[in-house]
Amino acid sequence: MLNNGINLDKLNETVNAIKSDPQKAQYQFRVRTQWVEGGRSKTTIKGFYGMGREDTSRSKPFVLEADEPPILAGGNTGPNAVETLLASLAECMAVGFVYNAAVQDIKIEALDFSLEGDIDLRGFLGLSETVRPGYKNIKLTCHVKADAPQPKLQELWNYAAKTSPVLDILRNPVPVTVKLEATH
Repeated sequence: MLNNGINLDKLNETVNAIKSDPQKAQYQFRVRTQWVEGGRSKTTIKGFYGMGREDTSRSKPFVLEADEPPILAGGNTGPNAVETLLASLAECMAVGFVYNAAVQDIKIEALDFSLEGDIDLRGFLGLSETVRPGYKNIKLTCHVKADAPQPKLQELWNYAAKTSPVLDILRNPVPVTVKLEATH
């Protein structure tokens, strides 16, 4: 059964498999990024581990290209990393909202997000020890047209925010190991 383009039978199958075997909830996503030139880089995304095995459903990798705008000495051939982060947040919130709406039999007619992130580049450029290099704040606004009353949509929105992996990553510190391996 499809609702909002979501195959609810497949979603329920996955949820039930994880309920019966919590180890299947352990996933590992991977990307590989190569610098091209200047501010450009190319990221490929293909395999991941999930449901207790390596996933082989992707026959070819997804490719994301990034760059910087000319004002930051880039070639403007793609979004920069902090813009991609905003997109990742919106995409994650969209999935959480739409999937949970489908489960609750709420029909989404339109869903769109606008995001803004404020950064003081002195941190990134190493011009200040007191200014952090990342976003100072992010503002996300969701516009939705659906067949449910505002209180129900607000409840759904709150749940999507509570369960969003990307929003959680942004709101809570995550241990990150950074390692350099030099080749000669």
